[in-house]
Amino acid sequence: MELDNKNVESKNFIEQIIDKDLEEGRFDHVQTRFPPEPNGYLHIGHAKSILLNYGIAKEYHGKFNMRFDDTNPTKEKEEFVQSILEDIQWLGADWEDRLFFASDYFDEMYEAAVKLIKKGKAYVCDLSPEEIREYRGTLTEPGKNSPYRNRSVEENLELFENMKNGMYEDGTRVLRAKIDMASPNINMRDPIIYRVAHMSHHNTGDKWCIYPMYDFAHPIEDAIEGVTHSICTLEFEDHRPLYDWVVNELEYENPPRQIEFAKLYVTNVVTGKRYIKQLVEDGIVDGWDDPRLVSIAALRRRGFTPESIKMFVELCGISKSNSSVDYAMLEYCIREDLKAKKPRLMAVLDPVKVIIDNYPEDKVEWLEVANNVECPELGSRKVPFCKELYIDREDFMEEPPKKYFRLFPGNEVRLMNAYFVKCVDYKKDENGNITEIHVTYDPETKSGNGFNGRKVKGTIHWVSARHGVKSEVRLYENIVDEEKGKLNEDGTLNLNPNSLTVLKNCYIEPNIEDVKPEDKFQFVRQGYFCADLKDYTGEHPVFNRIVSLKSSFKLPK
Repeated sequence: MELDNKNVESKNFIEQIIDKDLEEGRFDHVQTRFPPEPNGYLHIGHAKSILLNYGIAKEYHGKFNMRFDDTNPTKEKEEFVQSILEDIQWLGADWEDRLFFASDYFDEMYEAAVKLIKKGKAYVCDLSPEEIREYRGTLTEPGKNSPYRNRSVEENLELFENMKNGMYEDGTRVLRAKIDMASPNINMRDPIIYRVAHMSHHNTGDKWCIYPMYDFAHPIEDAIEGVTHSICTLEFEDHRPLYDWVVNELEYENPPRQIEFAKLYVTNVVTGKRYIKQLVEDGIVDGWDDPRLVSIAALRRRGFTPESIKMFVELCGISKSNSSVDYAMLEYCIREDLKAKKPRLMAVLDPVKVIIDNYPEDKVEWLEVANNVECPELGSRKVPFCKELYIDREDFMEEPPKKYFRLFPGNEVRLMNAYFVKCVDYKKDENGNITEIHVTYDPETKSGNGFNGRKVKGTIHWVSARHGVKSEVRLYENIVDEEKGKLNEDGTLNLNPNSLTVLKNCYIEPNIEDVKPEDKFQFVRQGYFCADLKDYTGEHPVFNRIVSLKSSFKLPK
């Protein structure tokens, strides 16, 4: 009995509702759906909904529908349809042969509207959009009945057919549900269920010039497909009475049940489609998949994995209360996913040349280096070592502060996986920039030989100047900073001018011959990086920094 109680407690509130529905016989199976509108790319918040709906269907051995709510042709594009399908597949949600479009049901929706008219539950209204808003009332004042509310069934049927046949201009007439203009819930004050829109549709072409509203179409779609639990976000909670009204008035057998959960809000990111569209159109970002964004396509291009996003969603949990999650938690998840399963490479992002004065001119040693010390099964690789190397500029200082253990005049450091070297000289250009560092090496301190009993405090990475592959590296930061305010006074985004830094003179060890777009690595001491999905080629390697190595985020105990 204790085990049963523990199992109940570990389930989220949605699973508890489903268990009760099955136990009481309301449904004998479980069927969920993910119903995006194809008017933009999906983002991290949608990932939560996808994984929740798909996960519940799998957990209860039920069915999962992939359905596009394409009822608004003014904003929908085939590009968005394809991007959404790719994103969902990448996340691992499999709809098998259950791919649907709301537009597949436009005939049934039209007949459903006719049925409501015949029942006296819908009427054609001639009020303008401004007048409809005025008649609707406020949160504290009831609305007023439309002067067209009591049209006869026959007149409404004729007018609605005329709407379908293209006899009226956009905005001149709408079909409204006849519910209650005094309802405390504004959504129930005779909502619009059909409007005239002479627009070509991506799926149905020019067949229709009237289109159903989302709140009318969505419950019909669920009912037609046999969805049992219509799981959506909290902003639809006030719409649930209308959802129930539609399926009940249309007399669907075993009508679906709507359940709401809290959205996923992440700090320091932009998810609003209006803002992203503006960023894209203004050329501030490189499309909807720019790695500074948190669309699923952007996260994939940045280098995040489906596993890391699933971990993030699981850590966030499912609740009824809205809250924000720190972006650092998402970064924590990708570090956890990559650290023990991806190989490591040495990469120098801001190179300065090091010359080993006492190393033979033509000698090249191929050093055996572990690909990942935390994952021995990844094996090892050969790294070339020669007289001239590159190190990162920040690993040398002319006049170092205390506790600086890297390279400076007279100091000795260990070159990672190689030898001890000691700085004996350096050169500068006319602007005072270091151009060359001269060192000597101790051949008795080769890595793996015990360093001849000697010790040094600093270890730095390096790349052979002769063999290193010149690459472009892109460093990303959040595109906005909420600490300074996400929005300016005029409502525009307060953009971070340092959200993208492009380094074109980086050198990476030569073990990248077989690298493909999306391959991921840890660049030693630099962070986790991904070969760019769009721009990486063998002739022009481009790497995106996914995340730095250090994290300030800690899991709550």
